[in-house]
Amino acid sequence: MTSQTFVCTPIGFVQANDQGYALHMESPYRAALQGLDEFGAVTVLWWSHLLDQPQHRQVLEAHHPYTRSPEVLGIFATRSQLRPNPICVSVVNVLGVDPQAGVITIPWTDAEDGTPILDIKPYQPCVDRLKEVRLPAWCQHWPQWVEDNAAFDWAAEFDNA
Repeated sequence: MTSQTFVCTPIGFVQANDQGYALHMESPYRAALQGLDEFGAVTVLWWSHLLDQPQHRQVLEAHHPYTRSPEVLGIFATRSQLRPNPICVSVVNVLGVDPQAGVITIPWTDAEDGTPILDIKPYQPCVDRLKEVRLPAWCQHWPQWVEDNAAFDWAAEFDNA
């Protein structure tokens, strides 16, 4: 297969400030929010714009990214924002949807304020959740559910050396 170029147009952006978190949709995409208020969570695909530089796109290995991980992990074995294509994904709970204003209110996200949103999909357990998951030993102690992340000491998991 030959190399191809794709164009993605952001459909909105992340708002993260002292008042809380929200996903703001651009006007042309607000009609796409109809019915989303019936879902309790969404999967958000976003562009890691703060790390979208040629040198970051070339990072293919992470050197001891987690305190219990092997010395080297391939970037695809991490959730790092450094990627050949800096596309990231987050599952977030939905607190409210205002289609007229184009706002999805959420409790938290790991995307930065101003992050471009590429797509939003409703979280559906029948296609988004697996009953049996195999994990490496170094991360088996991590929370099993998104809701448990707030109480987990994530700072102790990352090797900042």
